[in-house]
This record gives sequence, structure tokens and C-alpha cells, in this order.
Amino acid sequence: MNRRTLGRLAAAVFATAAMAAWPLAQAAEEAPDAMMQRLSDEVLNIIRTDKLVQNGNIDRVIQVVDSKIMPNVNFQRMTASAVGPAWRQATPEQKQRLQEEFKLLLVRTYSGALSQVNDERVNVKPLRAQPGDTDVVVRSEIRGRGEPIQLDYRLEKTPTGWKIYNLNVLGVWLVETYRSQFAEQVNARGIDGLIATMAERNKANAAGAKKG
Repeated sequence: MNRRTLGRLAAAVFATAAMAAWPLAQAAEEAPDAMMQRLSDEVLNIIRTDKLVQNGNIDRVIQVVDSKIMPNVNFQRMTASAVGPAWRQATPEQKQRLQEEFKLLLVRTYSGALSQVNDERVNVKPLRAQPGDTDVVVRSEIRGRGEPIQLDYRLEKTPTGWKIYNLNVLGVWLVETYRSQFAEQVNARGIDGLIATMAERNKANAAGAKKG
């Protein structure tokens, strides 16, 4: 598996990460690096054993995302950061549509890489943070054949535990990558134009998946 494929796999692990529910009291006490190691191990195990997820079945992937992932991700913050300043001018209805289309965009973009999971493993590095920090970076590597792939997470501490709001694959932060793309659409077509563009891309991805 080459580095590009592994990079897509790293993003896919995030797009289908945090596969297991966790009691809130325990989650609030769990250290962020310990949480990410646990979640990484769980997600890789589920990808290997759930044939529908492994085969990129979108309905199954979305079902897993909604039921298992979202409780561990501050997706509103992630979407707001990706959209940038225009988020503040968006109506509640537009914000909801932006989150829905962005989530589907991430799932459809990376679900195909799930079938590439084989004997990869994730090694989470010791956390470099102060005890009172509420915003941290958890660094990890995906190891398999070839060179390890960098996969880092940004997390914030909330009353119900640590929440993921960004990730770095091969030195590139996901939110910042989409922010530049989204800014072009907002400048050219406004917020509704961005929503329409994402919806069109999602439909195209869906059509491509059916043909495949």
C-alpha cells in the first residue's frame, strides 16, 4: 500500500472513527491520548470485521457515523471552521444543511479506502500537554507496510469528555484544506451556492459509486 493510499486510509479511519459508545462519566475522566488509542483500536477492529463497512456500503457507514462517531466529535465546530467567516452570517437552516452535506462529503470521499484496511495498526504517542489544558493535539502514526503515516487529532475538553474537531493527515489539516475550497465557493456563489456545490459533489460521488 503506497503512502497516498495510506493517507486516504488515515482520513477514512477518522471519517469512521470512534466506533464505540462510551459512558459519559468515564469519557469525562479518560485522557485524550488514551481515548484516541482505544478508539483507534476499536475502529480498526470493526472495519476488519464489518463486511458492509469494509465494502464501502454508504448506508452502513452513515449509520455507524450517526450512532457511534458524532458523540465523540464536535462536528458543528468542525463545519464552522471549514466554512470560515461566512458561518456567522448563515441562518440556522443553512448551518444545518452545511453540516449535513459536509458530513456526507467526508463519508463519501473516504469510505472507499476502508476496504484497504489489512494489518495496519495505530500507535498513539505520549501526550505533550499540561494537566489543565483544554485544547490539545494527540499525535499518532498508522503503521503497516512501508513508512508510517502521520495522523494527528485536535481535541477540546467538554463537560462530557474530549471531542475531536480537526485532524492532520500527512502534515495537512483537514479543516484548513476544506476552508480554502469553501471560501472560493462562498465568494463566487454565497452560502447557498456552497451548499449546492457540496450537494452536487455528493450526488456525483454517489453516482460514481453506483457505476463502480
